[in-house]
Amino acid sequence: MTDHVHDLRSVRKATDRLLTAVAKVDNATLAEESHLPGWTRGHILAHLARNADALVNVFEGRPMYESAAARDADIERDAPRPLEIQLADVRETSERFLAQGEVDQDWSRTVELRNGVTDLASNVPFRRLVEVELHHVDLNIGYTLGDLPEEFARREIAFLADRWAGRPEVPPVTLRTHHDDSVWKTGSTEGDPVTLSGPLSELLGWLAGRELKGAHLSVEGGPLPALPPL
Repeated sequence: MTDHVHDLRSVRKATDRLLTAVAKVDNATLAEESHLPGWTRGHILAHLARNADALVNVFEGRPMYESAAARDADIERDAPRPLEIQLADVRETSERFLAQGEVDQDWSRTVELRNGVTDLASNVPFRRLVEVELHHVDLNIGYTLGDLPEEFARREIAFLADRWAGRPEVPPVTLRTHHDDSVWKTGSTEGDPVTLSGPLSELLGWLAGRELKGAHLSVEGGPLPALPPL
């Protein structure tokens, strides 16, 4: 089973890094476009706060969101708020999520997320960590994929490689790091195999559709495959 205690500690550290970084910007910067098309930095902070609330719902056996429309409406409602309110909301909702992790519960139980997706309760803290770390990158305030902790980058590469495994629109892909020859495999079993080599940050960028989306990777066997949106 995943070490949820370790992951909860990592969530706290990642959230503190994000809040410290965001506290250095101003309201005008918050209203500017992020790396995510159609979203300002305020949209990302609103999403992070509402996602924390949603994951508390998951732990407590309620639907993650009332509906997709309600989720989107809440983000749009909260995106224009001033920096001080945004920071307080992310901090307070994160604390509620972390407090839920202290509650005595069956971490081996299956919980339901969005769109009928299920997972073990013990994996929810890592899912929250993914939200915090990748959206810190998406804020476009100086934190890049190369700044992500190596342990997190490796785990997220493995998670996303598994997510794209078996997808018929993705050719068989082998991902390999330059510095230590770590290997992950993803994609379908049909078609011409492709090998992508490069640093962890570039491999993660391709899998997650972030930054240069793997444009600097070494590619053998064909062109750089395109992935569907996450």
